Amino acid sequence: MSTDSTDGTDGPVSQEITVTVDGETITRQVEPRLKLSDFLRYECDRNGVRVGCEHGVCGACTVQQDGTSVKSCLSYAVQADGAEIETVEGLDDDGSLHPIQEAFHESHALQCGFCTSGFVMATKELLEENPDPTREEIETGLADNICRCTGYQNIYEAVERAAEKMED
Repeated sequence: MSTDSTDGTDGPVSQEITVTVDGETITRQVEPRLKLSDFLRYECDRNGVRVGCEHGVCGACTVQQDGTSVKSCLSYAVQADGAEIETVEGLDDDGSLHPIQEAFHESHALQCGFCTSGFVMATKELLEENPDPTREEIETGLADNICRCTGYQNIYEAVERAAEKMED
């Protein structure tokens, strides 16, 4: 894809997009090749969106787009035009942690923390679809996320704890 402008001017082509990120409407001019993960990090200041592998295998960049988990490193920002995006930063409630975030903290479900936001967002979708998952369903639901530091046991326990908290 050429980055040359087709209107006779020099410079890259850009497109205006409007995205609702964590309840905030954001309009920006972006290049069509800008990844959604980079848009969220650099244009929307959502640093909880991590970029690990840039191939969609680690899950660190997981966000919810219109209620469905997506790997933001595999999408372009222009594809999210008009969408509602939720990041880990949007989960807090007036400064209080979301029950999933509380459960991850209480269960010590992180070490370096790089993958945590992706796991939290994947857990959110999992529990919205299945509020009382079995251990096997949790393992399957989080299979698209990779943690290089833990043995996953505490992460699975955090999901079970979050399910209990959200049930109350």
